[in-house]
Amino acid sequence: MEQKRILVVDDDSLFRDSIVEILRRKNLAVDDAPDGPRALELFNATSYDLVISDMKMPGMSGIELLEQIRLLDKEIPCLIITAYGDVHTAVDAMKKKANDYIQKSDNLLIELEMNVDRLLEYRDLVAENRQLKSALQEHYSYVGSTASIKEIRLLVEKIAESRSTVLISGESGTGKELVARSIHYLSPRKGASFVKVNCAAMPEGLIESELFGHEKGAFTGAIKRKSGHFELASGGTLLLDEIGEMPMNVQAKLLRVLQEREINKVGGDSPVPIDVRIIATTNRRLEQEVAQGRFREDLYYRLDVFHIKMPSLRERKEDINLLADHFITKYNKENGYSVEGLGDGALDVLLAQGWPGNIRQLENTIERAVVLTQTGLIDGAVLQARSVLHPGRGEFEFKAGLTIAQAERELIIKTLDHCDNNRTKAAQILDISIRTLRNKLHEYAASGGGE
Repeated sequence: MEQKRILVVDDDSLFRDSIVEILRRKNLAVDDAPDGPRALELFNATSYDLVISDMKMPGMSGIELLEQIRLLDKEIPCLIITAYGDVHTAVDAMKKKANDYIQKSDNLLIELEMNVDRLLEYRDLVAENRQLKSALQEHYSYVGSTASIKEIRLLVEKIAESRSTVLISGESGTGKELVARSIHYLSPRKGASFVKVNCAAMPEGLIESELFGHEKGAFTGAIKRKSGHFELASGGTLLLDEIGEMPMNVQAKLLRVLQEREINKVGGDSPVPIDVRIIATTNRRLEQEVAQGRFREDLYYRLDVFHIKMPSLRERKEDINLLADHFITKYNKENGYSVEGLGDGALDVLLAQGWPGNIRQLENTIERAVVLTQTGLIDGAVLQARSVLHPGRGEFEFKAGLTIAQAERELIIKTLDHCDNNRTKAAQILDISIRTLRNKLHEYAASGGGE
């Protein structure tokens, strides 16, 4: 851990030296100054975690020094030392935003140590909160000023402190996982693991073992005991991504875990207690899945304690300009480019699109435009050259007379071709799971169409 640095300011050299010695015994780096002007010189040249200053000093008082420091750093903790019984000046110091004050007395050094520890902890907390806010701002789901995004921000902040389950729904590319991560990192569980499980990507025969773990010899190939995702997320958060793809038999076991807060390993004899917060995401309408018998109703209500519906980009087009600027900044930084923003007509091109892949698709489009532009403004022609921006034209145009099945097949094949056969990207654009895409391709291969 980096050593904390403190600035001590006092015109009494003996008193100042005694404070410096005490702080250095606490393994703190300490600089000292005999007056305000010298303190400001040091403050401008060095980064400090705490300032300790006497109230009454010739030339520049402690309050005047505090006012100057606050102009340079609004958040640094400041501790003022006052004469015994000088309540009025202490109150004045607090009004000038001193974090605390102590009076010169027989217990001063003891009080000093206690206050230093507390204010340094406060400094760490402020830094942690700033870092967290910065990290959250990097999440594109939080870039935006529409009412829906503001409501989601407020809801996330409210529910993060609890351990309640959360269901996040919305189309692919709307930022469901990023909201889930935000809930985790704003919660008391932020110091523990955030574990993501893609329910659609796990082989159906192994999903139970992957989630709950297994004992040695539980089945062929189980050569040793294995911890499942629930155990790996102990004390933290488990994200069940694409929960709508979970097989019905595993849904029943998940329901029991949510009710009993314990798991049974495959091949195990006794239950294992777990402390995990569950967040589930889905791009399906689970109410319809329940009505059609593909998702357990009791599990749905267990998951749906808090429901966050992520809006599509089509529903928040006012944010497209903000999102584009955000991504331009991001990819300038990653690549060392100096793209200044969107040029004439470029925003109009973006606003005219349907964005089936939502924010993920917009990010990919802006990344490509930044790489092609590199400096100056992004021209609308660069964006129009991207065929994926024009669903319904060119390669996505269908002739009348096709059946729904034929049109679906044509769309899947052409989207795969557009994505250079990257199934993950194709599934995201098509707003279907990888498992669904894989099954469709197997159907086409079986009918003689190939993959």
